Amino acid sequence: MVRNRNIWVEEDIIKLEMEAGLENKKLLDHMGIKAFNVLGAVGSGKTSLIEAAIEKLKRDYQIAVIAGDLVADYASERFKSHGIPVVTLNTGKECHLNTNQITGAIEKLKPGTVDILFIENVGNLICPAEFYLGEHKRAIVVSVTEGEDTVAKRPVVFKTSDLVMVNKADLAQVMDVDPDKMVNDALVNSPLAFKTSVRTGLGIGQWIDFITNTYKGKT
Repeated sequence: MVRNRNIWVEEDIIKLEMEAGLENKKLLDHMGIKAFNVLGAVGSGKTSLIEAAIEKLKRDYQIAVIAGDLVADYASERFKSHGIPVVTLNTGKECHLNTNQITGAIEKLKPGTVDILFIENVGNLICPAEFYLGEHKRAIVVSVTEGEDTVAKRPVVFKTSDLVMVNKADLAQVMDVDPDKMVNDALVNSPLAFKTSVRTGLGIGQWIDFITNTYKGKT
């Protein structure tokens, strides 16, 4: 009987996923697509922020969405109502999207019909943190309704971000939360962070600029 054998399964999986993610990125580059992996807890406002971007951008860019969640059909229908192609990924018990799922979803997109691809990841700030899917940029959404210390308590995922949006800022006073503190906490680990509110339009222009500058190769 073999004893005391250390098998670093998690390390191997993350390494393999990184390699597969880089292959996905090559595929996206070949197709001329810029991909944005949008992470955040359930109720943070990921779907609404993606919808806001779609409405601002769809006149000038061809947009598609990969909607991923334990049951992603609800968000998927919302995205489809904007008249864009949507690939739905129901993950069941899985708490994050994986590279194989993304590869299959990308292959369903018609070449030459997509400029910008949003990947809405499964709703939490823990599981998806270490898994690179092939995206060009990673945006994290955190809502003031999750509590003022949410960013400080989840440093790992914010270290992987290119952008953090402190969302639902219009509710900050009601929730007795300081959104500026959340932004400053995010900036400890992320290169860019700002407040957003789909209801009032706060920060939506900055979100759009982040997307378009990435597409144009400015960031």
